[in-house]
Amino acid sequence: MEPATSAALLDDRWLPKSILCLRHYNRHKFLHDLLAGVTVGLVALPLAMAFAIASGLTPQAGIYCAVVTGFLISALGGSKTQIGGPTGAFVVVVAGIVAAHGVDGLFMCTVMAGVLLIIMGVTGMGSAVKFIPRPIVIGFTNGIAILIASTQIKDFFGLQIDKVPGVFWLRMETLASHLRTLNYDATTLAVATVVILIVCRMISSRVPGPIVALLVGTGAVIIFKLPVETIGTRFGGIPSGLPHLVIPKFRSDLIHSLLGPAVTVAMLGAIESLMSAVVSDRMSNDRHNPNVELVGQGIANIASPLFGGLPATGAIARTATNIRAGAQSPVAGIIHSATLLCILLFASKLVSFVPMSVLAGILLVVAYNMGEWREIPQLLKLTKTDISVWLVTFTLTVFADLTVAVEAGMTLAALLFISRVAATTTVSQVTDDYIEDGRVHILQDKDIPYYATIFRIHGPFLFGATDKISVVTEKIHRLPPVVILRLRNMTALDATGLFALEEIAKQLHSTGRTLILCGAREQPAKLIHQAEFEAVVGAANICENVQHALRRAEEVFEKLEAKAAAAK
Repeated sequence: MEPATSAALLDDRWLPKSILCLRHYNRHKFLHDLLAGVTVGLVALPLAMAFAIASGLTPQAGIYCAVVTGFLISALGGSKTQIGGPTGAFVVVVAGIVAAHGVDGLFMCTVMAGVLLIIMGVTGMGSAVKFIPRPIVIGFTNGIAILIASTQIKDFFGLQIDKVPGVFWLRMETLASHLRTLNYDATTLAVATVVILIVCRMISSRVPGPIVALLVGTGAVIIFKLPVETIGTRFGGIPSGLPHLVIPKFRSDLIHSLLGPAVTVAMLGAIESLMSAVVSDRMSNDRHNPNVELVGQGIANIASPLFGGLPATGAIARTATNIRAGAQSPVAGIIHSATLLCILLFASKLVSFVPMSVLAGILLVVAYNMGEWREIPQLLKLTKTDISVWLVTFTLTVFADLTVAVEAGMTLAALLFISRVAATTTVSQVTDDYIEDGRVHILQDKDIPYYATIFRIHGPFLFGATDKISVVTEKIHRLPPVVILRLRNMTALDATGLFALEEIAKQLHSTGRTLILCGAREQPAKLIHQAEFEAVVGAANICENVQHALRRAEEVFEKLEAKAAAAK
């Protein structure tokens, strides 16, 4: 490779996706980005306000955050279609910081988290987030979803409560004791909001349910003059005009006490943004740059407090909406930011009529969607270790503190990794039977037919190593009809590894290909059976050794040929 070409590739690794995409940009792509950006901008409006209110701040703080960080994350990040802004992941931790240290403390914490994110990106730690096991991620999201939902009960039912406690069980006790103050109009609006969101989702994923719910609920309040609490009655509306640049007050005495929350915000931001970027990659057939993404996220979080905004990260729901609406590049995210800015400039008075119960209904559905509830039945089929890690993380998130949950989760992850790697070490005598049993597993004396290919996993396939399996699908359309995954040298498997295998199987099946697993050792084979992985690939496609796998590949190919001949 010539030096100039090598230097160009090196530079590209640190360039934002916005610059890389603009190299081949055209009018057709801009029109798609325009439509997607306006759509996701309108969807982001109620969510941004709801997240800010749930965090104990004013609704405009959420909008300012979405405008500033939405622009910066799209312009400087490493994902083509990612949408950045305030998300549910931060609601609980932000509310706790505001309650303990005030708004100035939150702004300091956000800047500190932004600096940590930049350091993570510059030092190449973008891929380090993969070292968090899936049970811990699920435990976080389950717990956060329940906490968010619990903060919305007051506005959902229009309860008359002066101050809702920050501690979960005290909050539930207070809510239960005030149920007699239920507002039927507010409850009706909130229930209608949930129904609208569900119906819109059933009709089409392209229908922006939050926009429809917001318009219907706000219209009902204006037309029927319903006696419910609105943005205007609680906050006096939102100010019209551009966000003002204000340097937050720096308090050196808070640095030590905010270090833990700052690490929590940075870790949650990194996890959420990179998870969202992975979803974006799957939906848009692209590949994000995790280190550039973290740098962009860090810069955005440093800038957000300068305009009175919240911490921000990649928003999975808004990113999915962006892609479904036809986004082609980060320009769509920039247009989403401009759309929210136009609402601030020209339609801020209308926002005053938005009912709090409608925002509560929207946020309740968001909490449910982010909860990863479908993962729990699968998780309960795994080992007791995986289940206990999930349960501890979930319990600490709900009943203790999110910072404690993150710290405990990371400690558990380290101990789990050490124990599982240690368990893979074995010492045994080589006998004649051992040599004979191994003959069916070796590849040297076997012919691999043209209609099949074999990939192997060597070593423990645990969290932290699962991204390496992407080599299977990097050139998926060049693969033959049958893909065999040889597990003979895979010494250990965990929930994260199992999830990665399931994702690979789904990607191959979506292109009409068949995945066959073979040669799994005792621990991986037991976990594969416990998790009922047969339902994913088919019982016949889990073989004892590579010899049986090649026979199965022949059967599959013969069926494909017969099917093709019948179609003619």
